[in-house]
Amino acid sequence: QVQLVESGGGLVQPGGSLRLSCAASGSISYIYGMGWFRQAPGKQRDLVGIRRGEGAMYHDSVKGRFTISWDNAKKTVTLQMNALKPEDTAVYYCNAISPGATYWGRGTQVTVSS
Repeated sequence: QVQLVESGGGLVQPGGSLRLSCAASGSISYIYGMGWFRQAPGKQRDLVGIRRGEGAMYHDSVKGRFTISWDNAKKTVTLQMNALKPEDTAVYYCNAISPGATYWGRGTQVTVSS
């Protein structure tokens, strides 16, 4: 059974930083991409960013503020979030893609508020 476990969410003031981490465990033979999505109340789940091989893709709203790091050997992915804004408030979900399957974590809450 495959599990993705996120950590690092919390409450932060506007302009602050947070770092989210995610570790995959279980029977995943090969991961060719890991990343993060987020879902704000009443909204759909949207891509934050994803790493595949040496490439990275980010939502326009987080470009220049968020950075994803991926260690495929350790099956971990981190999301460094800087210059946080109230509109970044959401539940953040870790995502891993392997041949024939997509895996999700349970999510971690990030709240940006003064």
